[in-house]
Amino acid sequence: MKKYFLILEFCGGDFLMVRILVTGASGFIGRYTIPLLVDKGYEVHSIYYSRKPDFEYDRNKNLFLHFCDLLNLAKVKELISEIKPTHLLHFAWCTSHKRYWTDWENIRWVQASLELFFNFAENGGERAVVAGTCAEYDWSYGFLSEYITPEKPKTLYGICKNSLYRILSQFSNQAGISLAWGRIFFVYGPYEHQERLVPSAIISLIKDVPKFSFHGNKIRDFLYVEDVASAFSSILESNVEGPINIASGQPLSIKTIVYTISELLGKTNTKLEIISETDDDPVFLVADVRRLKNEVGWEPKVDLEKGLMITIEWWKRRLGQK
Repeated sequence: MKKYFLILEFCGGDFLMVRILVTGASGFIGRYTIPLLVDKGYEVHSIYYSRKPDFEYDRNKNLFLHFCDLLNLAKVKELISEIKPTHLLHFAWCTSHKRYWTDWENIRWVQASLELFFNFAENGGERAVVAGTCAEYDWSYGFLSEYITPEKPKTLYGICKNSLYRILSQFSNQAGISLAWGRIFFVYGPYEHQERLVPSAIISLIKDVPKFSFHGNKIRDFLYVEDVASAFSSILESNVEGPINIASGQPLSIKTIVYTISELLGKTNTKLEIISETDDDPVFLVADVRRLKNEVGWEPKVDLEKGLMITIEWWKRRLGQK
């Protein structure tokens, strides 16, 4: 394989050869992260399971595409020894809608992630950023802070992510690897699964479904997907370590989001019905984003209205609407 090395100012002002390996490159967040890193001139190695990406970066001189099942540990070892990445951005995980909360595949992804990280360390890896989740926290606290809120996951997904963080945190200290752990909150944007809140509201309103019902009084912390990708890119470029919340820090009711979508679509006469809260999820879940803002130096660039408008236009094209 042809090697393409870049000498760039990176991580604390030191000049390093930066070779970034990105897993989950075709996923919801990964697909937006690849172009950001490529445009900055880094040598980027993106891993795809079976298909080429649907963006126009596959011919870029500093982007290398690899097709590999990360659950095939032998193949992973071979690939890492070939690439020898200096930096790792790890998104890949099981993501089947709703099912991922309890899917036994979470356990296999802990194993695969440990093997990936072990091989990264053995081949001279220096800096890694891994995607975690707000589901690692005790949600009863509502306002979730990295070093204050207890870690008390209630789902297999959250338990597996948090267990991986604890293992990698200890291992990275012993191996001399700089590790950051990005805890993702509530993401929306193009390519999101159509049964999730924002897409389901957009599709229902575009198709003039007689009545759209939703839980409206819950408060959540939403961030547009391209901003999420940008945050991860900035964290990778920084020397900040440990858990970092990836969110806006702005509380938004579900009702506000759905009503904004209806206004942007000019569907304010559509019947929107707020149904009573019947599950055990807390009413209030918002991130403390001071580490992201003050230590990483990153803030969102896309406000709610702009992000929803981009998402609406994407779904219109997807549904064959003008």
